[in-house]
Amino acid sequence: MNFIVCKASLKDPSHQSSIVSLMDAYSSDPMGDGKPLSEFARSNLIQGLQQHPTSLVFLGFTGDKPCGIATCFLGFSTFAAKPLINLSDFYVEPLLRGKGLGRMLFRAIEEEARKLDCCKLTLEVQQNNLQARAIYNTFGFKQAVYAADVGGGGSICLAKRLT
Repeated sequence: MNFIVCKASLKDPSHQSSIVSLMDAYSSDPMGDGKPLSEFARSNLIQGLQQHPTSLVFLGFTGDKPCGIATCFLGFSTFAAKPLINLSDFYVEPLLRGKGLGRMLFRAIEEEARKLDCCKLTLEVQQNNLQARAIYNTFGFKQAVYAADVGGGGSICLAKRLT
């Protein structure tokens, strides 16, 4: 299957609609929120990404149909004193999974990270999402173990929701 992956232009109306549509599909997925994006999120997603200075979005297409997305944000590692890319959202249309688009998205993210001299890529994944964890492992993602916590089982990501 022929896929094209590009770094999204947050000013391009066709990329904007692709981002909203793919994020809505991801949100509706059982490994997303299990429900569509809220009206607030649909209405404010693009503006929020545009206003966030470190937003990086990669889109996958088959022909002119959007079918995959990776939403990332540039961060900074204080220990390495270098930037990093955090992969926040990753989604490929279910019927196209296993056909190479995910690999292309990962390559695009890694290529961008190397251009920016990033020290690492980071992501969060639901503990029960064994399929995604296996895929991420294939691309070299491992549970982080830092010198300070060797023997402690590695680091885990924690979150506190704010209302």
